[in-house]
Amino acid sequence: MPDLSSSAAAGDAHFDPLMDGTITFACHRGIACFTKCCAALNLVLTPYDILRIKNRLGMISDDFLARHTETRFEPPGRFPKVYLKMNPGDKRCPFVRSLGCTIYEDRPGACRIYPIGRASMRVEQEKEAREKFFVVREKHCLGFGESRAWSVEQWMADQGVDEYNAMNDQWLEIISSRRALGPEKDASRKLQMFFMASYNLDKFRKFVFESKFLRVFDVPPGLADRMAREDTALLKFAFDWLKFSLFGINTIKIK
Repeated sequence: MPDLSSSAAAGDAHFDPLMDGTITFACHRGIACFTKCCAALNLVLTPYDILRIKNRLGMISDDFLARHTETRFEPPGRFPKVYLKMNPGDKRCPFVRSLGCTIYEDRPGACRIYPIGRASMRVEQEKEAREKFFVVREKHCLGFGESRAWSVEQWMADQGVDEYNAMNDQWLEIISSRRALGPEKDASRKLQMFFMASYNLDKFRKFVFESKFLRVFDVPPGLADRMAREDTALLKFAFDWLKFSLFGINTIKIK
């Protein structure tokens, strides 16, 4: 299962099964390790993460991707992943200060769910994503010594994870698909399309609204209006477009 829900620093963590579905944990400014977990992260950013953060910062997609991310191709995955770039000196998250996260309301899904990790896979024709939960334990973390007990469901609701999972699971269905991409000669073009529709929503908006796209494809006027006004509607459409353009799934109709 793709693991997009763990922000632990490499080499400083071990992962325990979540045996009874509960954890005892709290994180707050008064704890000695506050923000220590926000450094040397191997943090994959999902399309919805990027959308939330770039809008919070008032940045266009191109500028955000250039300044704050790096792209990696990691077999056996077929598609590029975008990682948050740490500060070059202290390797800390660029959005963290002594008082905490400066983008807290729009922080990535992996940061929200921490110290729980979620491995998930969205399978075609299955309504819900398959998921497993585990606990991320890092040596520096003192949060497990606190007395607050949570179920997984309580923690995710408290941290606002459910909204992120609902968006991210649609993308997981694409990156975990075993469908063929078609002829090798089309692979480069399809990977470019994947990158644009997944990570560069501003460029995808131009692709839809400033080309002949809407004259070729049957997009209901009400949906087109929502896509023009609402980034989340456009991103959901981008996922449907990727299923169509990468795998030939009939998620979008030609006029």
